[in-house]
Amino acid sequence: MNQKVKNLIQKLGEAIHESVSESEDIAGVVKNIREQGFDVLLMLEATIGLNEVETEANQPAETVSEDADGPFTRNDLTFLKSLRITLSEEESADISPNNTPDTPEA
Repeated sequence: MNQKVKNLIQKLGEAIHESVSESEDIAGVVKNIREQGFDVLLMLEATIGLNEVETEANQPAETVSEDADGPFTRNDLTFLKSLRITLSEEESADISPNNTPDTPEA
């Protein structure tokens, strides 16, 4: 990863921190909790994942993982896993075909 990307990731982290720090909604809720007699310690963790974009327009869309059922790309499954969400066979069978990603017909 080059230095420019590292700097951009750092800026993204700082922007997330700033938006949370300056949020009037969050400040209001924290104030209400303190009025109830509690101290508040707010710790957030952000995971930033990067996937290099392929530049060729004729590259096929990423295929579904062999060990998963449903209309999910490998990136979808990785994202769900990062949220600690897993799909059982029953849950993936309940997913509507209308939820498939928009990909051009081959």
